[in-house]
Amino acid sequence: MKRRRSHLVATATLAGALILLVSNDDAHATDEIQVYNAGIADVGQFTIQQHLNYIALGQKSPPFPGGLASNHSLNGTPEFAYGVTDWWEVGLYLPFSIQDERFYSDAFKLRTLFVSPHAEQRNFFYGVNFEFSNETPPFSPSRFSMEIRPIIGVRNSDYEFIVNPIVDVHFGKFAEQHFTPAARIARKFGDDLFAGFEYYSDLGQIGNFDKLSDQQHTLFAVTDFKAGVFDVNFGVGYGLTPASDRLVVKTIIGYAFPVPGQKSDADTRMSSGPVNPFIHAATRSFQP
Repeated sequence: MKRRRSHLVATATLAGALILLVSNDDAHATDEIQVYNAGIADVGQFTIQQHLNYIALGQKSPPFPGGLASNHSLNGTPEFAYGVTDWWEVGLYLPFSIQDERFYSDAFKLRTLFVSPHAEQRNFFYGVNFEFSNETPPFSPSRFSMEIRPIIGVRNSDYEFIVNPIVDVHFGKFAEQHFTPAARIARKFGDDLFAGFEYYSDLGQIGNFDKLSDQQHTLFAVTDFKAGVFDVNFGVGYGLTPASDRLVVKTIIGYAFPVPGQKSDADTRMSSGPVNPFIHAATRSFQP
């Protein structure tokens, strides 16, 4: 059974990679700034994360006619997730943006995440996330879109390095496929205290990448820590190109509800991977 589950996860990951090979308009959505680490909720567990980011210095022109300019915007989404098996998690997002004291809803996103089981215990881990979006006009000229996010990572007791080679696909009249890779490197500095760097980008349409000045490249200094029963990720990002938002502040606050019938655990895993990925990894033996 374990071998079969591993084959299913590997197949899903390979499918995502193949789409990368054959395959917005500001495609990298700013409601969620996160590198997925292949960790998921326990079986039967509900989790919630609140993503928030503020664009202190951003783009003053909208990415398309009728779109929202990012400058001085507060963006985010509550994320609800449920652990179906030890290799499969499903989730719901409700993205929004607040600009000029006005609230904008970006409808909803549904995701399904397949990973190598117990990724937090492994030196090498992998997975793939499929996210389906129903978007509103201020956020995208395309009504429907999909994100394909492979997850490839390595870690030991002190460090981890993760790559998410993401493809954003928009359907309909304004159909485009953008390559928006992200990566993370982080180090443990103490119990429940971690720091590192995260990188996010949008290279443009696959097969016709934008020139460098028109691409988006943002580097974040990040820290992860526990605040009581909550996991917190906080980061400050700096845009490296003219097309990037120059200064971004982001945070993710997460809570995992106790699994029915199980004793509450202060180190319960978080949806889309623990916000503090080393909480478990540093205290357990690793396996290949």
